[in-house]
Amino acid sequence: MNRCVIFGTLLLAASAGASAGPLGFERQTLLSKFTQRSGPYENVSCSTCSLYQAAETVGAPKSNVWAQISPEDNLAVWNLIHDPASGLNLTDPETAKVNDNYVWYIDTVHVNKSDVLPYIDGSGPKPSSWARVIIFEGGKPEPVSQEYIVGPLPVTRDTTIEKLDYLYNGGTGGAVPFNGRFFDQKRVEASESLLVSIMSNISDITSALLGGVFYGFQDPKSTLSATTTNPTSFDGKQTFEIIMFRYPGPATYLRPLDFFVLLDSSGTDSSLYKLKGLVTNTRFFPTVADLRAAFDAGELTEEFHQPEDYDWALVNLDPEMGTRELEDKFAPQSLEVGGKRYKLDSEQKYVEYMGWSFYVAHTRTLGVMLFDIRFKGERILYELSMQEAAAQYGGFQPKSATTLYHDTHFQLGADLFQLVEGFDCPFGSTFWDVTVHNGNATTVNPSSICIFESDAGFPLSRHRAGSFSNEYGFDNLGVVKASLLTLRSIATVGNYDYLFDYAFHVDGSLEITVRASGYLQSSFYYRDQGNWGPRIQEATQGSLHDHVLTWKADFDILDAENSLQVTELRVVNTTQPWWPELGEFEQIELATYNVETERRLSWAENGQVAYSVNHARETNRWGAPRGYRIVPGKSPIRLSTLESPFSRHNTALSKSHLAVTRQHDTEPWGNSVQNLNMPWAPQQDFDRFFDGESVEGEDLVVWFNLGMHHFTRSEDVPVTLYSEAVSSVMFAPQNFFDRAQDGDLRNRRWYYVASDQAEGDTSALASNTFGIELPQCRVELREPTVGPIAQF
Repeated sequence: MNRCVIFGTLLLAASAGASAGPLGFERQTLLSKFTQRSGPYENVSCSTCSLYQAAETVGAPKSNVWAQISPEDNLAVWNLIHDPASGLNLTDPETAKVNDNYVWYIDTVHVNKSDVLPYIDGSGPKPSSWARVIIFEGGKPEPVSQEYIVGPLPVTRDTTIEKLDYLYNGGTGGAVPFNGRFFDQKRVEASESLLVSIMSNISDITSALLGGVFYGFQDPKSTLSATTTNPTSFDGKQTFEIIMFRYPGPATYLRPLDFFVLLDSSGTDSSLYKLKGLVTNTRFFPTVADLRAAFDAGELTEEFHQPEDYDWALVNLDPEMGTRELEDKFAPQSLEVGGKRYKLDSEQKYVEYMGWSFYVAHTRTLGVMLFDIRFKGERILYELSMQEAAAQYGGFQPKSATTLYHDTHFQLGADLFQLVEGFDCPFGSTFWDVTVHNGNATTVNPSSICIFESDAGFPLSRHRAGSFSNEYGFDNLGVVKASLLTLRSIATVGNYDYLFDYAFHVDGSLEITVRASGYLQSSFYYRDQGNWGPRIQEATQGSLHDHVLTWKADFDILDAENSLQVTELRVVNTTQPWWPELGEFEQIELATYNVETERRLSWAENGQVAYSVNHARETNRWGAPRGYRIVPGKSPIRLSTLESPFSRHNTALSKSHLAVTRQHDTEPWGNSVQNLNMPWAPQQDFDRFFDGESVEGEDLVVWFNLGMHHFTRSEDVPVTLYSEAVSSVMFAPQNFFDRAQDGDLRNRRWYYVASDQAEGDTSALASNTFGIELPQCRVELREPTVGPIAQF
């Protein structure tokens, strides 16, 4: 039977005061009268809640100039570059080999801010869109990966194809040496014959040690799976593969095996590829003969063995864990029972909510990006975008010791998939599809972004003005409801599921949160390798690693004349004339100054430094600079290793908590999608952003890092939990207004004792609901469905 959701009103009548009791007794007895709810919950006639009613529509002020190129433009670009007249000499990727020229992928060029502002802030022309195309040019005498810019779009006789060099500062423009390029399936296939020749000759050894064999990725006789790691080069002059073996299946990341093959697979001629060595039992063997000699001598054994089943590693109900009392009831839900309070232009991906407005864009490289973020009509940020999701591991095994990941390298934005309503996002959320271009086709990942408003779980503000001169124990009590609009996406990149939240609070604060779930990349367990993580399964060690995700925050507080203010809380020795007997004593005070030039910054010990982006000239009513403070939340970390050979220069943006640079159209990205395999000579060197330019009263960009030092644990099985692997930051008004932005919110309650009532009058309490009545409606939830990925 359906029941109404009833939010009962308060009973305002009160009985006469009770007789005197112990201290606090009277206030405790009054509490029950003050909080009593009216009426029964049963047998109330009401309508169905409008949970699934679409949000109101609104027209975006301007077109979304940051949107990715359309499917039609993607196809037109594909046809243009494959036209023999282009001179690119391209082969279809389906049939191409490593020594051919073929397209890796097509994405969108970041539109210049200098072109956008005249359009969105005035009557300037709408900027054109351009495509970026990455082509693997293995067929050239000096093979490279080359990036091109194609536009303007749509394709016309004016459309050109040029090398995209101006966005990169590494010295080679849009080109990356062949040995440093993305290690795609073509390169895996090129080295497969060498790997198979090695593994097929030691199948007796792998059978004995690992319980399996490998004869090729597609060979049905193979009972082991193989995977490589990154980086695969240091500077593009060579390529090395570190191949690790696992048991196959859905939980392969949690079933690593103690066997590694190291290959030199430099260049496009696979006949020149060679074995660098083999590793097992933490011993390195330069040749197969060395390995066989050790095996034949009985020197190689495995103390631990992976389980053959993997049911224990699935995100499914585990009956062996028993049941929890009352867990048969449906868990609490966050529901928009009063209807949606946000407006959308779904075509332009534009959102309005409680004074907020912003545009949403998406690319296959970076995922979700936000632009032109305003509160009450005033711009706070021009751009807010995740720039890189890095992870670096530690260990005394070839894969764990070497591994560094950049998830934009693996096109994180293409890995946004359907969200499960009621579980990933609340019931009744708004869902948007994500389109991803793959070659000359486009796929639609349904319901991959969700938007919803929710209760914050705490009041925004409240105060009880105490008084013991009346029965209620206060003169007035005010409480304001806190709510927020969240835009959420989840990117499943290989083993990890990154959850990204952008939360817009009604007080003008903006919160960014990232959470990590999914499978650990684990290592084989050795008793003496506890320095790199605990044993989490029969033969599995949870590998210690860092997750560091970098954001770009292009603040435009009112406009582009901004400064980064540092406020230090210092402890000083002071004397004060009204305390002569104390002499000199400690006191706290503030020291405030602006950052003068581009630099890296750190969060201070004990939180004794505040960073605020302020307008250079505008002040509020009280003379304070109008700005927004950057408030660290959970786990505001940076990368631990600063001089690792695998992340030396290619991960420079992950190595400080914060950084501030001058905004330039030529520096739209802090990293390159092909930096991963170029740690000593990156295509995009973030360190070069810091060239002494002034950031006082300028158009500045703040780069900040979120993440977690993943101290692995057995509770990471089957997958890491979002509740613990979380990091956040908040941008909060700092003297941006003249007062807190809660005074115009009607979702509040105000109680006061009328001053004209006689002492002892028990009906003296009055209240104000400000016209916000509690909805009475019947909840009817729909079972979530999961749809297929569409292609056209």
